[in-house]
Amino acid sequence: MEYKGYHADIRFSDEDRLFVGEVIGLNDSLAFHGSSVSELEEMFHQSVDNYLDFCEEVGKNPDKEYRGQFNVRIPSHLHRMAVIYAHQKNISLNEFVTVAIEDECSKIANADRRAVG
Repeated sequence: MEYKGYHADIRFSDEDRLFVGEVIGLNDSLAFHGSSVSELEEMFHQSVDNYLDFCEEVGKNPDKEYRGQFNVRIPSHLHRMAVIYAHQKNISLNEFVTVAIEDECSKIANADRRAVG
């Protein structure tokens, strides 16, 4: 589910017989639930709207789901190899990492499409 640029991870709880959702990618925790898809969607929208209203009331900038920045810790030999490769290709380390992630995500997406199709 997506609403106002926020996404939710949805699961079904056999124990509670409810759909349970959580807004992903935030430092804050936003959880919601519903007994039907329409109720779940309504509660998701309400959770996001309440979060944005609360942030405005207290003067806090709401978390953005994905800012395009993250820290990654990797072994030093991989760091060195990545810097050398990026230099040889005359690209930045950031561009190298972006291309590597895009390639891996494309492989996963293609595998998912083959599994469904």
